[in-house]
Amino acid sequence: MPDISFESATPSYVPAAGFGDPVFGAQAAFRAVMWALSRPGRPEPLPVDLVPPAPLSAEAAAVVLALCDHETPLWLDPALAAAPEVAAFLRFHTGAPLVAEPGAARFAIVSNPLDMLDFSVFAAGSPDYPDASATLVLQLDGFTPQAPAARALRLEGPGVEGALAFAAGPLPADIAARLAGNRALFPRGVDLILTAPGAVAGLPRSVVAREA
Repeated sequence: MPDISFESATPSYVPAAGFGDPVFGAQAAFRAVMWALSRPGRPEPLPVDLVPPAPLSAEAAAVVLALCDHETPLWLDPALAAAPEVAAFLRFHTGAPLVAEPGAARFAIVSNPLDMLDFSVFAAGSPDYPDASATLVLQLDGFTPQAPAARALRLEGPGVEGALAFAAGPLPADIAARLAGNRALFPRGVDLILTAPGAVAGLPRSVVAREA
């Protein structure tokens, strides 16, 4: 009887495909994120051709595939961490090490913003190295007041002409207070990249946010 190894008898898991055109896809996502962070609260189009494993959204996956590599420790919220296919997909396409502690992450993906951890548990950088901080990628349903659990904010600061009304959801009820506390740490603090179907928006640490 011929020997049958465990590897040959057990089909290996093949992660879902990444960008159809890796170079163009990554560049387009990177450009959309940079525009979003430089113009806080103004959603930028983010068309994607990804079909990542649930509960990871296509837009959040595109952001992470464009921005993360083997030198960017990545943290997944409990819902994402509970899906082994998500971890396999992200490891395969980015090489980013997955970390169990949010404070060790340079990027974090939050699939359920209503249960989002306090910003203080993530790296906020230091006075000498403010860039050694975390970027949080949030999965939202939309950038409108009609989105589930939407919160309305009034934004000011760099990249905002005058003041800007911004609404998105779902977001925690205390998101304005969280953003105000984050702004008080400037130039330290976390940056937020918000994703929704077909779009991305930025709330960098420099933004001043108040309840609308």
